[in-house]
Amino acid sequence: GLELSHCVGTNSLGPAGPWRSGGPCKMKRVRTVFKPEQLERLEQEFLKQQYMVGTERVDLAATLHLTETQVKVWFQNRRIKWRKQSMEQKAAKLSQFGVIQPASADSTGSKDHEEDTVDVEL
Repeated sequence: GLELSHCVGTNSLGPAGPWRSGGPCKMKRVRTVFKPEQLERLEQEFLKQQYMVGTERVDLAATLHLTETQVKVWFQNRRIKWRKQSMEQKAAKLSQFGVIQPASADSTGSKDHEEDTVDVEL
């Protein structure tokens, strides 16, 4: 299961606004903090293959004492980081040769992120 923190939006700076009165408490997920050994193994597996699915993901999660979802999300986030680094390296090479860059290198990032978050269980 997901670990949740206490209510979000309850602070000591003053009373809650009228939009919060009587409403349900919104919960926020606690960010997973990976151990260095877990990160090292995840990175090793990512170098072998950028997509981890099925029994491979289940086995890796069990080995690292993580949930399958934590492994899945780590791989999704790592692929996004890898794409961003690849785009930055490509932009740096092009700029060396005087090729003009598009206005924003991040414009394609949102499309990649949406595609990457689709999860198909095999």
